[in-house]
Amino acid sequence: MKHLRRTIWYIASRLLCICLVLGLMVVVFYYAMNATNIHVVLKDGMARRAQVIMMEEDEGELTKYFLPSFLERDAALQITKQGNSPYKDYDIRGIDHRLDMSFTWVWPWDETARVDITERIPSIDGRIKGSKAEEAVAQRGASAVYPPKWQSARYRAVLTKENGQWRIKSLTLIENLAE
Repeated sequence: MKHLRRTIWYIASRLLCICLVLGLMVVVFYYAMNATNIHVVLKDGMARRAQVIMMEEDEGELTKYFLPSFLERDAALQITKQGNSPYKDYDIRGIDHRLDMSFTWVWPWDETARVDITERIPSIDGRIKGSKAEEAVAQRGASAVYPPKWQSARYRAVLTKENGQWRIKSLTLIENLAE
């Protein structure tokens, strides 16, 4: 009886250790998958948003990254839609978009994530459109030939998971950053 009890205890303790290790591996896998998806959605979504604002690209692709309710409330996008963007008179060929994210923990069963991000666009490749150049230089000086600087800022992004896809639900401005 003594040997049977020891054998059962040995097998049970090894099975428990194996289950714990496998459970930890599953949690780590889902954390890595969610963290990667959040990173990609934020990086690509914020870059696409900046391109829509600056380059007047099709905003239909923004729904891959943002909830429609956010797109309706986003002030920068609304200004662009109304034709009042500070970049409307510029022919912008490219931007250097940079996004830094803080660490975030997302459990496999979480449907919401909060991440602090810092968005910067240190260089914008573009010039004013030919027909507007003389007027802009006369009003604002020689520097008006180049597009205005993008306001770097820190945001708190809230993402939600719907149908297995992460999307940005809201962006709250924490602070504007000096260049």
